[in-house]
Amino acid sequence: MSDDQGNAQGGATGNSGSRRLPRISFEFFPPKTEEMERTLWATIKRLAPLEPSFVSVTYGAGGSTRERTHATIVRILKETRLTPAAHLTCVDASRADIDEVVARYHDAGVRHIVALRGDPASGMGGAYTAHPDGYQTSAELVASIKKRYPDIEVSVSAYPEKHPQSADFDADVDTLKAKVDAGATRAITQFFFDNDLYNRYVDRVRARGVDVPIVPGILPVQNFKQMSNVASRCGASVPSWLAEKFEGLDDDPETRKLIAAAVAAGQVQKLNKHGVDNFHFYTMNRADLVFAISHLLGFRANAAREAA
Repeated sequence: MSDDQGNAQGGATGNSGSRRLPRISFEFFPPKTEEMERTLWATIKRLAPLEPSFVSVTYGAGGSTRERTHATIVRILKETRLTPAAHLTCVDASRADIDEVVARYHDAGVRHIVALRGDPASGMGGAYTAHPDGYQTSAELVASIKKRYPDIEVSVSAYPEKHPQSADFDADVDTLKAKVDAGATRAITQFFFDNDLYNRYVDRVRARGVDVPIVPGILPVQNFKQMSNVASRCGASVPSWLAEKFEGLDDDPETRKLIAAAVAAGQVQKLNKHGVDNFHFYTMNRADLVFAISHLLGFRANAAREAA
């Protein structure tokens, strides 16, 4: 979906008068088991009536979820009214292999790809080595997709705290600019908790002439310890004030949910008040926190339509 299309949030209307609602999108990961698949589809059914601009499905380290990602995307296309975006990485695959994946998506009706360099098969934080016959950078991948399929929209990643493997912020912004120059029309950020980090990052990229939407990636904290471990591997900082809010709640999941919803809603509402009109939620395949935060933003489920 283009940004112009995204300006109209058709079925999500609230009690906010004439104020235009922001655009929202959701990220899911492909399920590994039947139980996880049931959880995912219950989540999709719960969130679909909010009519997000798109929903993305991740691609595991080293392409480990290729077929499961494809199957999830195809099912979304067939069984829902949602617009799916397929994640795709350069890791451990030749250009021919990746081109085949893109062709399969295009044939299935996918018109949005989130193009990433990706994490190595050893996992996030491991050393990255490009495949000798593969795309050497995500910018190369973006350029190839746009050359072969001009009708596919391409989103890319962005890092308010710098990619952990970038030499410095200037090099990191140069990488983003190369991806945009190659044809990317949106950048979705790594999650962050300090809005000042995002605001400073946007100032940096705008100063370099990058004018595509920089969509903040929002992570409601389902599990503080797990989130902290992920943050340490991907270079995202965890403020001390956030740790204090979850202190002593290891065995109190209900209170953790309340705190998590309050924190994420506060972050999103502050960004929205400062003009940010596009948010991407890392759902972790759970609907409750994301639905609550969307409700606080003014979204109301379109009850007149089936969810899926």
